[in-house]
Amino acid sequence: MTAVDLDSLSTEQKVGQLFFIGIPGAEFDDATRKLIEDIRPGGVCLFARNIKELGQTRGLLDSLHASITIPPFISLDQEGGRVDRLRRVMTPMPAASQLRNAADAKELGDIIGETISLLGFNMDFAPVVDVIDDARKDLINGLQTRGLGGSKEDVVAMAEGFLQGLGQSGILGCLKHFPGLAASRVDSHEELPVVPINDDELNDQDLYPYRELLDAFSTVSVMIAHAAYPNTRLQEIDDNGKLLPSSLGRRVVTALLRDELNFKGVAITDDMEMGAIVRNYGMGEACKMAIHAGQDMLAICASVDAIYEGHRAIRLAVESGEISEERLNESVERILALKSSLPARPSFNKARLDELSERIKDLNNNLN
Repeated sequence: MTAVDLDSLSTEQKVGQLFFIGIPGAEFDDATRKLIEDIRPGGVCLFARNIKELGQTRGLLDSLHASITIPPFISLDQEGGRVDRLRRVMTPMPAASQLRNAADAKELGDIIGETISLLGFNMDFAPVVDVIDDARKDLINGLQTRGLGGSKEDVVAMAEGFLQGLGQSGILGCLKHFPGLAASRVDSHEELPVVPINDDELNDQDLYPYRELLDAFSTVSVMIAHAAYPNTRLQEIDDNGKLLPSSLGRRVVTALLRDELNFKGVAITDDMEMGAIVRNYGMGEACKMAIHAGQDMLAICASVDAIYEGHRAIRLAVESGEISEERLNESVERILALKSSLPARPSFNKARLDELSERIKDLNNNLN
């Protein structure tokens, strides 16, 4: 995409760039049009509710691209296995845990990359780089089939293959869930996970993939987990004496990711509608806390009311000076820099998508 000049943007446009939103349905109807016009989001994430047919999906994404002045990130969570947003329109894809090696991961990344590019996407919220080794494989946290390999070295090798596959079609990857959720014992969609590891384990295991992959892939983004790490240097306490979620804390987003790991790219929250965030802080306050922590983009994936509440809170905070123009510009500069790497969208090609469905069948057969 042609680079966008930060100085050409209004404050309202800059605020919009901070939001990575979901939309209600499968059509670009009046409600969706109004939401897009009001928020002017930096990104849109699609879910199964939005994806009914191949042609319908490309039409929806073409409408989104046409309606958003600053070219948006258009993403989905396409991992394979239980997190397969395309299973209604393509052959179901294998889970990450079924992949045997980096070659398998590259094949899956290549298939996903070309498929979603033909549908009009330019980003994938994948791969999961949580390290699920033998000591963690039986923990009940929703991640069991979503991890790559059984060691930190496996995770890096297979994530590299997957990202290379995505990159062949110009699709941006996103590493998640920073700084690591594999040792948690609950699903973060339901409540705030408390991850009972110490600094040594965090540094040796969970941060290893980020140290290796962030050096190797300059255009990946990082998704920050909603979790607590009470036995590490990362943990902060909120104003009510509760454990502050990692996604809202400067020690995780700024001190660790930015300063220690020297990450210059885009940091995205996990879905801000997850229970522990909304119940404890409310959407507006949580969004402000995330920006103060150093996050660049706020993912609000379902509720239209929540999107408006978060947007209003950030807009008013910028207008009042609670969030400075300098802080706003820092994030928008990172977002625009990443967007400058987005390629042109290919033409829709149903026949090629059918061929890719056959490739998925072949991969599934090879893995069984």
